[in-house]
Parts: sequence; C-alpha cells; structure tokens
Amino acid sequence: MTSDRSICELTATGLARAVASGKVSSREAVDAHLARIASLDARLAAFVTVDADGARRAAQICDSAPAPIGPLHGVPIAIKDLTDTAGLTTTYGSVLFRDHVPAEDDLVVARLRRAGAIILGKTNTPEFGFGAVCTNRLRGPTRNPFDPALTSGGSSGGSAVAVAAGMVPLAHGTDFGGSVRTPASFCDVASIRPTPGRIPSPRRPLGWDMLATHGFLARSVDDLELALAVCAGSDADDPISLGGASDDRPIVDRPRIAFTPDFGVATVAREVRARFAAAWEALARVADVVPSSPDCGGAIETFRTLRAAHIANSYGELLRTRRAELTPTVIWNIEAGANLSAQDYLNAERRRTAIFRSFRALFTGADFLVAPAASVFPWPNEVADVTAIDGAALDTPIDYLAVTFIVSLVGFPVLTLPVPGGENELPFGIQIIAPPGRESRLFALGRILQNELDFSHRPPKLP
Repeated sequence: MTSDRSICELTATGLARAVASGKVSSREAVDAHLARIASLDARLAAFVTVDADGARRAAQICDSAPAPIGPLHGVPIAIKDLTDTAGLTTTYGSVLFRDHVPAEDDLVVARLRRAGAIILGKTNTPEFGFGAVCTNRLRGPTRNPFDPALTSGGSSGGSAVAVAAGMVPLAHGTDFGGSVRTPASFCDVASIRPTPGRIPSPRRPLGWDMLATHGFLARSVDDLELALAVCAGSDADDPISLGGASDDRPIVDRPRIAFTPDFGVATVAREVRARFAAAWEALARVADVVPSSPDCGGAIETFRTLRAAHIANSYGELLRTRRAELTPTVIWNIEAGANLSAQDYLNAERRRTAIFRSFRALFTGADFLVAPAASVFPWPNEVADVTAIDGAALDTPIDYLAVTFIVSLVGFPVLTLPVPGGENELPFGIQIIAPPGRESRLFALGRILQNELDFSHRPPKLP
C-alpha cells in the first residue's frame, strides 16, 4: 500500500500517472495531502482556506469516472487567494473580503478543474498581493520551510510553501513584478511566468494590461509545462490572449546563453552575486555562456510609474471609502500613483518600448538570457520591507524586485529553477528568459538543467 508520505513526494505528473493507472486513487491522493496540511500548516501558514469536504467530493467524482477526466485527473492543487474560486472563500488577503464567496471561477481555475485537478484550498498572500512578506490581517506570516523564522516571499508565498513542503505537488500563483519568481527562489521550487496572454484573464478590467500574469509553482519542469498546457488558449474577451501552442522548435545542442547579474541597473546583494556566478559557471558545461544585458536604463523608474498608475486606477476608490481598514503597505501602493499625469504614463510607455526592443536585439545573438531570481536571500518575517541591500538604501520598497520586474516590464516568458547549494545554504534560483511565445524552449532547457546539472528542488527538513 502506498504511504501518505510517498504520495506527497510525487510530482504532479507522477501522481497523475499513478492515479490514471490505478496505483493510487484520487481519494488517497487527497487524503494524503490533507494530512500533510494538517501536520504542517499550523506552523507554516501556507493556506488561508482548506476545503477538505469539497476536495473529497471531487475525488469521489474522479474515482467514479469511467476514464480520466483530463491530464490532471485526481491531482490535488492549490489556488492563490487573489483568484476567484466558485463556492470557495476568496479573500484577496483582505479583511474587507473575509466572507467573500465568488459565484464563478476565474477562467484559469475553470480550466484546471476541467483538466481533472482537485482544489484543496486557497494559499496565503499579502493584502491584494502588495507586500514583501506573505502576511495579512487574516493569516500569516507564511513561513519559509527551510527556516520558519524567515519569509517565504511575496506575493505567492503561500503557494511556494505549499509546494516545497509537499502539501500539494502543484500550485497556482500570480506575478506582477516577481510574485511567482521571488517565492520560488526563496523556497527552492520551480516556477513559470508565461508570455502575457498565454493564460487569458477575460475579466481583467484593464484588458491590454501586460504587467500581471497567472503562473505556476511546482517541483519539476514537467509539472509546469503540464499546468500551462491545460490553461493556455485564447479567449475572445481577453484582447491580448494567445493560442495554446508555443514555439516548439528544438533547442540546439549547445545553446547560447547570455547572463546578467543585475541588468545593469538593479541593486543585487554580494552573496547573491556569488551564488549566481557559481550558477553560470555550471551552465557553461551545457551551453555557450556570455555576459550580456539589454539596455535597461530607466527601467526601474518606468516600472514604478506604470505599476503605480495601474494600482491607483484599480484601488483608488477603495482608498477613498475604506482607508481605515487597509494596511499601510496597501495605502502606500495606491497613493504612489495618485498624482501621476497622462504625460508621465506615456513617457513611461515610450521608455518601456525602447527597453523591449533592446531585449529583442539581444535575442538575435542569444537563445536565452539568465539572471538571478531574487536580489536578496530570505529575511526575517518581522522585517516588513527591504529598504537597503548591503547597506545601500533603496529609493522605494519595491526596488529590491528590480531583477524580476524588469522582465515583467517587457513581457518575456521566464522559467525559474532552483540551483544547487551547500547543505546549510539558503535556497536560491535563477530566471531563464526567452522571447515571447517560446515557453516550450524554456521547458526543454529546464529539463536539461534539472537532469544534467541538478538544478532541481531539494526538500526541506520537515516532519
């Protein structure tokens, strides 16, 4: 008989195969992961809501089906609590929505359900996704499984911890400026932020917004590819949505990889630079590796402006009517865009265009671009924001994310992988960036790095 622990050690693709073959039932898979949550989540706080009864009902449907419902048949997953789930509380990390139960699934959730996935619950996030530490007035802090005194990162920290700790093999996240990639780096898991539009968001108020995307966190590249495959595909109500197929041309035997520790503008900790140097030295075993960066001059100011404008537009009314109930972090984020002019916004878009074209130019001579997935290592949960790196003060609380938000700015797809470290070293990951639409090539390279260089998840020491 398969043990609960061995079930929870399976990847999503491995578990899907086990359920499809009858070696593990959907109910056994759900119960094993619910037991894991019950054992660990009081300490780690990865989940805001756990839907044990709903998950068991879904498992019964899977086990009664004459054939697999879809590629994720019977696989337990988690959904970040910024994303609507029909009939299941969705708080957006805010006390204002503590009792909010959506009537409809977000499209990404509906597609996961149609693929046979079973939702165990909703993972923690800072209020409305704004915050460096994954905590809010309802739940948290979500603690790093490698050292519970440290942060899991924001804002998909709950999903990263749930995957790293074996509570689920696959979790959904969202990424605006690095909200999938930073927690993945901090918790030693893999993640994908696809090309904007690859996973549609037909209910997004700003239909042409390309800064935020859905994404996934998992312990293997195959799991990320499977999750993206079942959720990708155009939708008529999303004006930037893309078809499901991405560029699947094979990568060359020794791809040409450009690398940059900081895009020429980001502040990155000395210890991170040292770990990154070791990573690209390892990459040289399987690729031609050259130092190179697009021209990202003005990128930090550009992202600050666009982000602030979008947040002020989306949440300005909430600030005017419910200010006393919002956290200081949320208030700062909304107020940052209050006095921007149309000229400020258009100037930022002009600079964004130039940076995008610089990225495109770099890829005429490189297959991939690699950078750190975080500028710092995890810090104590009690420290709300990163205000300085190696003693150098940052201008704003979001500037520590520059190594990730520069990629968000231009909309290129990015895979993150954990890199090997010493037994007592904290987790650290790299971003692997490709031109828009080339997710398949990212996954192909990711498998090579997993299999040949051991750029793969290492489990934390947990009960």
